[in-house]
Amino acid sequence: MQAVKLRRCAFLISKLAQATRCSSSSQPGRGQTASISAGLRRMTTASSQPVVIRIPRPMQEHLENVKQMQSKKFDRLPTVKPGRLLIKSKNPQLNQSVGYTLGKFEQPVLTSKGWKSNKTLGDYFSINSIQSAPPSMLKHKDKGNDTASTTKKTFNCFHICPELVETLHSQNIIHPTTVQMQTIPKILKGCNILCAAETGSGKTLAYLLPIIHRLQEEPFTDSERNIRAVVVVPSRELAEQVTSVARSISQRFGIVVKVAGGGRGVGNIKAAFTHGQPDVLVATPGALLKALQKRFISLSELNFLVIDEADTMFDVSFAGLLEDIFSHTQVASRLSETVGLDHKAQLVVVGATFPGGVGEVLSMVTDLASMVIVKSRMLHHLMPHVKQMFLRIKGADKILELHQALKKAELEHTGVLVFCNSASTVNWLGYSLEEMGVRHMRLQGEMPATMREGIFRNFQRGSVDVLICTDIASRGLDTQRVGLIVNYDFPETHTDYIHRAGRVGRAGGSGGGEVLSFVTHLWDVELVQRIETAARRRTSLPGMESEIQKPSNKTDVKEMEKNK
Repeated sequence: MQAVKLRRCAFLISKLAQATRCSSSSQPGRGQTASISAGLRRMTTASSQPVVIRIPRPMQEHLENVKQMQSKKFDRLPTVKPGRLLIKSKNPQLNQSVGYTLGKFEQPVLTSKGWKSNKTLGDYFSINSIQSAPPSMLKHKDKGNDTASTTKKTFNCFHICPELVETLHSQNIIHPTTVQMQTIPKILKGCNILCAAETGSGKTLAYLLPIIHRLQEEPFTDSERNIRAVVVVPSRELAEQVTSVARSISQRFGIVVKVAGGGRGVGNIKAAFTHGQPDVLVATPGALLKALQKRFISLSELNFLVIDEADTMFDVSFAGLLEDIFSHTQVASRLSETVGLDHKAQLVVVGATFPGGVGEVLSMVTDLASMVIVKSRMLHHLMPHVKQMFLRIKGADKILELHQALKKAELEHTGVLVFCNSASTVNWLGYSLEEMGVRHMRLQGEMPATMREGIFRNFQRGSVDVLICTDIASRGLDTQRVGLIVNYDFPETHTDYIHRAGRVGRAGGSGGGEVLSFVTHLWDVELVQRIETAARRRTSLPGMESEIQKPSNKTDVKEMEKNK
């Protein structure tokens, strides 16, 4: 919304009335416009002081739509063809239709090009959704078979135990995603995996299903149970979520799953293992290292080591902890090393963004040639089933825009995640929304462990519809009930934007959802321009491509087949 003085507002509404008369006598909002105009005349005569009012955005959009339809230049715009719009701008000359493709050397004309100037305050553009389903659920024809498609297959195609398939069916999980189709067979075969796929594509089940299947095939025989699978995640909230999923699919097999999260002291970590070691342990790096250093657990019989949310885990803040964890494990470098009495651990690295520098760490523990890369077709792309809107506004106007968006979401009974860049902003914004009467929860990393525990779980259950959070809630957490993401503070990197936007439109969710981003700072504009360029060109976001040495695993596969 845009703050304007009374005279300019009266002029704007008079133009709206003229446009409405020209379009149709039955067009909605005509009587409302007349009454508002009359009210403005009364305010003008009553006081000589300038009155600042806020025009609802739906009314602004109505005026702009009328202008676009009546414009003679609209049909001659070079980037607009009949059909749906991919990019819808406040200035209709900058729209781009789905049917238009930029040439290889053609430079896109960006809506955000001049956004570093304060004159563009109030400008906006949206990247519209162009499909209804997530890319991971789309049908892809198999080679040589025009009728077959991966989405028609069920989990029986992996030849996993029938009880596991029945458990999935009871949870209404029938068809595997494309990422699961590519990853599960390779893990079952014994390969070290590096899986990089878009958020919400089912990566958690992609590694848990083959692990649970393998563990139930070889139940423990000794009187003392040993840890056979470890999943390392960056946050306590994600550890609890992965633990919940693992327990739900392994309970009928007698497989024990435990969780160890940081922030609670050594005593609480020790208490988690007083009744013996689990089959599967889900832990944060700090808690896992404390348990290893205090010898509460042993990884001597480890079969699987999973590193989830790889871009965070291989960041400098976690890299040292991760190297220490690797020092307590033996990772297989060949397929043949994953079987037998002296077996080593199979390594699975999973993330929604391809981790830069991953090769340097992994080369210390395994042969990079043993890593099989599963790379999604939509990796580092903007999700085509999620509408994304960018609004250039003053920082002082963000709270009012947010309040309006929350009121709309309240009518639709949808969950909302509001992202801030700092814990202090989360707290300040929470106090502001309290004064406005908006029920919400807050989640940020500086909270004590006792306060953080259960906050996200309560949000998932629907205790409240609004969660104000930092990026601690952007990594891996299942947010199927979320329909709106608000970037109150614009993210600092492409990676953060992808993870935040990935909280909506997830596989198994009810719809595509929407992302609303407030753009206030000059450094925000540069990132927005790169995002808009990628959207208009339909390419991946720039500067995020990262590769490790391409594996050549043919020899290992043949060797494994000979040893069967």
